[in-house]
Amino acid sequence: MTASTRMADRKGGDRESLPAYLAPVPQTVEDLGLRFAWLVVAINLAGTAFGFWYYGPQLARTAVVMWPWVPDSPLATLFVALAIACWKVGREQPWLTALAFFGNIVLGLWTPYTLLVFADSYTYLPTLMYHFLFWSHLAMVVQAMVLYRISDFPIWAVAVASLWYWSNLIVDYFVPVVGNPHHTIIPVSRDASLFLGADALGAIAAGEVTFVLLALFLSLSIRVKKCEAVRGRR
Repeated sequence: MTASTRMADRKGGDRESLPAYLAPVPQTVEDLGLRFAWLVVAINLAGTAFGFWYYGPQLARTAVVMWPWVPDSPLATLFVALAIACWKVGREQPWLTALAFFGNIVLGLWTPYTLLVFADSYTYLPTLMYHFLFWSHLAMVVQAMVLYRISDFPIWAVAVASLWYWSNLIVDYFVPVVGNPHHTIIPVSRDASLFLGADALGAIAAGEVTFVLLALFLSLSIRVKKCEAVRGRR
């Protein structure tokens, strides 16, 4: 029996094997999301299209070879759309689900974090756009925390996602490879002084590093708790 088949057949067993911090979304919301999986896929694809449009000006000034590392949020929503679609047709891809989990945790938290850190400088954004970006990205975290229902997060898949988001950290903040750092454009200069002696680049880097480590911790914790539950049923 494949992982996707096992997850499709389970109604609540996985929730019972996980502590609340690993399954914080109410089960009714989880069930609703999985029941209307194709709608979730469509919404994420629409968000992906909007995201690539939003990143258009930055892509235009970035070397083509580095494009895969620029539109972080659109790639995260694309990952989750493809992951859910694969599961829905009975071909869940653990590496893709892990990428979706990492991406939606990391970018779902990093964007609201950045919007708050530079709130005074984002006044150029219309209020509606500001709130759309803030709350739509937090919704990405919610859908990430449902993905344990469709995958067991094998270690090799977590390694794939870790490697990708490690490379993203490197080119965003430390070794750009081509041109300048490739993080999302922020509304202040990179060396602008912020809290605790940090500059703007350091502040957003600290946020993303923290969220990547959080995604790694959560995915491995889910894996461990699921393995413990399987052993406990034998």
